[in-house]
Amino acid sequence: MRTLINGLIAGAAGTTALNATTYLDMAIRARGGSSTPEDTVQKLADGAHLNLGEEEEKAENRKQGIGALMGYGTGIGAALAYGAITRRRGASWPVGILTLGTLALLGSNVPMTALGITDPREWSVAGWVSDIVPHMIYGAAAYAAYEQMR
Repeated sequence: MRTLINGLIAGAAGTTALNATTYLDMAIRARGGSSTPEDTVQKLADGAHLNLGEEEEKAENRKQGIGALMGYGTGIGAALAYGAITRRRGASWPVGILTLGTLALLGSNVPMTALGITDPREWSVAGWVSDIVPHMIYGAAAYAAYEQMR
């Protein structure tokens, strides 16, 4: 039970850090947000034959909300997986940060790639940096939170 609670808290801390980093990047570079979470929700809804709403505005709002919730689920899931992997003994900080960051990065990008929403082979260097940096900051925050509770 302790591993579960620690994973939930560490995942929430990491996800908060990832979101803050992403929004700071958007503010500094004046770039728009990514539509991939909403595109993923739409693709999953289409595959499940679910209607997100008759009114376009309401459907868009639902996609934004569900997309954000999926991000929290990914962040919490990555920390839970990390907790299960390192339950007996912790990892050193470089390994822990890299593991957590990579779990979160894969948890978000693999499903979107599999659904055809994005293709990382086509990303620019700036696109990769915009994706890797927040995920490694996620890893650092989640690792710090997890180890503090350990």
